[in-house]
Amino acid sequence: MKIPHAPVVELRIGGKDRKFDLDDPKLPAWVSDGAINSDDYPYGDRMKRSRYEDELAALQRELVKVLYWLADRGERVIIVFEGRDAAGKGGTIGRLRQNMNPRQVRAVALPKPSDVERGQWYFQRYVDHFPTAGECVLFDRSWYNRAGVEPVMGFCTPDQHEKFLDDVPKFERMITDEGIHLFKFWLNIGQEMQLLRFHARRHNPLKVWKLSPIDLKALDKWDEYTHARDRMLAKTHSRHAPWIVVKSNDKRRARLAVISRVLSALNYTGRDDGVIGKPDKKLIGEGPQFLDIATS
Repeated sequence: MKIPHAPVVELRIGGKDRKFDLDDPKLPAWVSDGAINSDDYPYGDRMKRSRYEDELAALQRELVKVLYWLADRGERVIIVFEGRDAAGKGGTIGRLRQNMNPRQVRAVALPKPSDVERGQWYFQRYVDHFPTAGECVLFDRSWYNRAGVEPVMGFCTPDQHEKFLDDVPKFERMITDEGIHLFKFWLNIGQEMQLLRFHARRHNPLKVWKLSPIDLKALDKWDEYTHARDRMLAKTHSRHAPWIVVKSNDKRRARLAVISRVLSALNYTGRDDGVIGKPDKKLIGEGPQFLDIATS
């Protein structure tokens, strides 16, 4: 596999001009030192592995109960995972599915649309993957591509972007009115943390495949993605389909927060609220207000 080449980019971070060379195997100190606390992350270090593994195992046992509830009641669940590249979407999905029946819990990560799909109703190719009775579908990126990567990278027109933002609340109202449990997670990371994770991927032969040409082109488009994120959260956060925002500089805490939030919202048989626990309000919240994003 050909390892992608990345250009040296000039960035403005923390009020300082920086140069970042992804191909340099030496990670700059300003990246490593600033990563965990970037974007006002509330903790100064990662959760200890032993505590994380104990809490994860307990939550995964609750998820197994959800499997039986899905089958017995014929319930349907959709969980949408969005966030910047390297925010931890795939890893969170992996931990959520780890001990679940793959026939009941499916992950969907769609490639770019085909010529046929480009001629269809925009939401159509996503609806094709919606759950039947007894299923849970996890979208690793979703219809919200049109709110982020597409407008930033020029893959859709401004009119298509605006129409999407107007249409989404109505589309998601149809989903929830159908009785489907819909969760939308935005995994939020800081810029230095994203650079750290990109660098780790670039120099790990087992993970370099995760770096796409789009990732490399996005290295110097942080502000453009921030603007797109802010508009998306402001326009598509609703009472029937709220955005659940998780600060994700520490993947361990983020994974636990996501699983706990899903479990707390489902009225499944045998639910143990003591295991699920209370949400960490420094780490997880709802809507643009949680990130101090103006909605007017």
